[in-house]
Amino acid sequence: MGKKKKINFSSTFFLLLVTTVISLIGLLFVFESSTAESFSTFGHPYHYVKAQAAWLGVGFITLFISSFIPINFWKKLSPLFFIITLLALIMVFIPGFGLKLNGARRWFSLFGLVTIQPVEIAKFSIVIFFATWMAKHQRLLPFLFLTSLPVILLLLQPDLGSTLIVLAIAMGMYFVAGGQMKFILLISGIGLTLVLAAIFSSEYRMKRVSTFFNPELDPLGSSFHIRQITLALGRGGLLGEGIGESKQKYNYIPEASSDSILAIVAEEIGFIGSIFVITLFSSYFFIAYKIALKFASDSFEHILTMGILIWISSQTLLNIAAVVALVPLTGMPLPFFSYGGSSLVMVMLATGVLAKLSKIKSKS
Repeated sequence: MGKKKKINFSSTFFLLLVTTVISLIGLLFVFESSTAESFSTFGHPYHYVKAQAAWLGVGFITLFISSFIPINFWKKLSPLFFIITLLALIMVFIPGFGLKLNGARRWFSLFGLVTIQPVEIAKFSIVIFFATWMAKHQRLLPFLFLTSLPVILLLLQPDLGSTLIVLAIAMGMYFVAGGQMKFILLISGIGLTLVLAAIFSSEYRMKRVSTFFNPELDPLGSSFHIRQITLALGRGGLLGEGIGESKQKYNYIPEASSDSILAIVAEEIGFIGSIFVITLFSSYFFIAYKIALKFASDSFEHILTMGILIWISSQTLLNIAAVVALVPLTGMPLPFFSYGGSSLVMVMLATGVLAKLSKIKSKS
């Protein structure tokens, strides 16, 4: 008898497998969490899930294409992408083009057909730009200047949650690239100052912080959101109420299909099911970290991989922490899960880049 061939599953295979499972479960829960809102707004329960399914299809196509694009393509065009990103963040302030929703200017309409949130594109552009720049040098003053450009524009929108993610990406990549710890502490102090200034300058954000420390404050107003999320978590218990059995999705939890989707997950499949979902995310992060270890620590490929990891992991952790009331609610979508085409397509694009990186042979 001939020897049996050993099957060798690559990082690429596991990355694509985990991504597919996460995104399909996310699509299921977009449907579960949005039926009531969809029916009350559009007269049928399928509007949001149909839109998300279409975006997921675009996302998979984007992933497939980006998994074949040479990594040097991103490296060469990263300055152009960064400039385009800054222009896109400025365009949201142009009357008639940018859209103002709930007092914030974070979106613009493309030909009246598609609504785009440019900050989601900005996260990817910032990662590839800083990977290119930091592979050559880590000069402090230019780094502070380059970081401040998107941060200021995001604070003006205002979008504090995305500002935190951009700061996390910038500081994390600076550390990965070999930036000095004293400079990282300085940057952290500056970032914290900006965040505190943004909080104290906004009555809305101050209420968010106040209700975080005192959930009993204004139960039908500013603390309504977090109280309803807490009820969903409590109802879910260990095993959950069952798929389709959520009560909080019936317009009790605001933004149930987007920023608060994990609360519906916990209510329907409980603590055990939520741990399974978190394990899937952890597997994605582990695979990305394993890919990063293939490359020299000062290489563009290593810094790029770690940048994508820092971006998606910090956004995931911030969303989870807000839902379980470890930090104030920030309005941050859960990658692969939350309703929204811009976020979904960009994390799928980044996953395609990771898949391409996983195919590259190790560099010493």
